[in-house]
Amino acid sequence: MAAAARKVAIVGVALSDCGRVDEATPYALHAQAARRALADSGLDRSVVDGLASAGLGILAPVEVAEYLGLRPTWVDSTAVGGSTWEVMAAHAAEAIAAGHANAVLLVYGSTARADIKAKRRTANLSFGARGPLQFEVPYGHTLISKYAMAARRHMHQYGTTPEQLAEVAVQARANAARNPDAMYRTPITVDEVLSGPMIADPFTKLHCCIRSDGGGAVLLAAEEYVADTAKTPVWILGSGTSVSHTTMSEWEDFTVSPAAVSGRLAFERAGVTPADIDLAEIYDAFTYMTLVTLEDLGFCAKGEGGAFVEKGRLTIDGDLPVNTDGGGLSACHPGMRGLFLLIEAVRQLRGEAGDRQVRKSGGRLPRLAVASGTGGWFCSSGTVILERG
Repeated sequence: MAAAARKVAIVGVALSDCGRVDEATPYALHAQAARRALADSGLDRSVVDGLASAGLGILAPVEVAEYLGLRPTWVDSTAVGGSTWEVMAAHAAEAIAAGHANAVLLVYGSTARADIKAKRRTANLSFGARGPLQFEVPYGHTLISKYAMAARRHMHQYGTTPEQLAEVAVQARANAARNPDAMYRTPITVDEVLSGPMIADPFTKLHCCIRSDGGGAVLLAAEEYVADTAKTPVWILGSGTSVSHTTMSEWEDFTVSPAAVSGRLAFERAGVTPADIDLAEIYDAFTYMTLVTLEDLGFCAKGEGGAFVEKGRLTIDGDLPVNTDGGGLSACHPGMRGLFLLIEAVRQLRGEAGDRQVRKSGGRLPRLAVASGTGGWFCSSGTVILERG
């Protein structure tokens, strides 16, 4: 008879220095985040036998493991853009549950902002011109224009307005105002969002994520380690992953993201519904991502995202707090931001979010959270349902 699957918890989370970090390398940010996450867990580094890392080096995660002084027997280097970390969390949880690993460290670090300021790199205008992308690149179809075109389709099909998209940025900034670590905290208005420099119609500058430096780490462990940890465990109840397209002509419906699949799978496997969720951490490289992901996760019907995000619903004190740290639109966005979604969700569930702490009726802490990452131009999605222990 097969052994019962082990339960899996997130037992440690941490950020590296974030925002404007001019004197660190990406490797140093990896190490800083990893040390802090281990300290947060209270476990010794010797228990870590798994490592998941992407985005750094030619042989990631081998190079990162060497830099951290780890010799893991389970590794993952899945790279699917911003959803990488939710996908990796799903993989790690499955490996731990099956007994293939005991404790897996997810770690990331990037100096995307500092590299541009120091002219070590230029901005990303495209992902290259090989493979399927060769059919789009000659027409100047950049990453941001792909998101903008999808947003325009939603506006045409469902009547979503620029003001409603702007509400996403305004409420993200309101949340960031309560986060001392957020890069931008000054409140903004819908009019300020709409009157900003046009980047790709309908997106003005404030519809788009910021560029920052920073990193983070998340430690997952099997249930038998929880008794030795320093903090309240946050259990992984269920997860789902999905990929959609890479060529825009192969995307069947610009108004439906792969979160429609990953979210359905995650909720089914967790045995809960969107109505049970206390807060959501959603990838927000652009305002439209938040709106359409809320629809696809089932928090509102398709086409009703515009109305759903109005009236402060996404703020910390709103009906469904979303991106409680300020998100990629205001807090930090050093590249593949998905790991930051998990970190913020865990901090909220453990009651460690300070002035931005979500409280439910009677002042109780939130019990259930969803973290949903998006990669590429809605090319991939990973969704994870978390429960406070």
